[in-house]
Amino acid sequence: MTSYAERVTRKTFADSAAIKQGPWTHRHIDANGSRFHVVEAGEGPLILLLHGFPEFWWAWRHQIPALADAGFRVVAVDLRGYGASDKPPRGYDAYTMAADVVGLVRALGEREATVVGHDLGGILGFAAAAFHPRQFRSLVVIGAAHPLRQRAALAVDPKGQMTASRHLFAFQMPRYEHKLTDWDARKVADLMYAWSGPGWRGSRDFQEYVRACRDVIQIPQAAFCALEAFRWPFRTAIGLAGRRFVKLLQRPTPVPTLQLHGALDSCVLPRTAQGSGRYVHGRYEWKLLDGIGHFPQQEAPETITKEIIRWAS
Repeated sequence: MTSYAERVTRKTFADSAAIKQGPWTHRHIDANGSRFHVVEAGEGPLILLLHGFPEFWWAWRHQIPALADAGFRVVAVDLRGYGASDKPPRGYDAYTMAADVVGLVRALGEREATVVGHDLGGILGFAAAAFHPRQFRSLVVIGAAHPLRQRAALAVDPKGQMTASRHLFAFQMPRYEHKLTDWDARKVADLMYAWSGPGWRGSRDFQEYVRACRDVIQIPQAAFCALEAFRWPFRTAIGLAGRRFVKLLQRPTPVPTLQLHGALDSCVLPRTAQGSGRYVHGRYEWKLLDGIGHFPQQEAPETITKEIIRWAS
């Protein structure tokens, strides 16, 4: 049993906790008024990888070298407020974070990219593709629903998506970031365990990755910033900014979109995500992955890598 003294004794983590060595290079780039930590490998057409909550760029550790070997320039980024990227007190609204995606493409010296987003990264991918379709060659969304599908499901599926999203309501509590990092960020481990498929959650890879996510969310201000992106939709739901956001997203995007979703995803239910195709009028494919939970790129890395290559090609 952890003692009270052990509970209140906090480790000190720095941005260096997000630096993992491998067949890639680390650097920082400036985009949309902030400084982003990126990991890069390979040469060729750009694939930009966007992680989800409560993660960081290392979510793509299995895909980066494989995509580089397949002839792509691969860049995985720590989103605004995460990992070793800047953690400004503001800018976690969907407009700014979608603009981050476009700004990153331009800052990397490219005119367009295939954007691959998981969870929050997938939501940002949908938003950015709707707002700035010319910067997208194609889009791959993993473990996420279109923002309007998510919004609708919360309202009409109380025993389904609303129950699955109870963590989002907890996130609205003042100072909940301290609960997230309390007990060595045990809440992060609990959430990831609950959302993972059974084949991955018992593996050493799962244990190592969750340990890294627990460390990185404890970087000063990271937990607060991570929650702010989920607080913005609730704050603006009935305001002008929220209504404008909905109106903009109602325009179907022309960007070719591939949507991959775990059949066992208990965070974003498959029935919530499946209706997202109505907001795409370009080429669209939906694939449900049997036996997979909320983290397909880690639970079935080879399958996801092959799908990204197929779509990006």
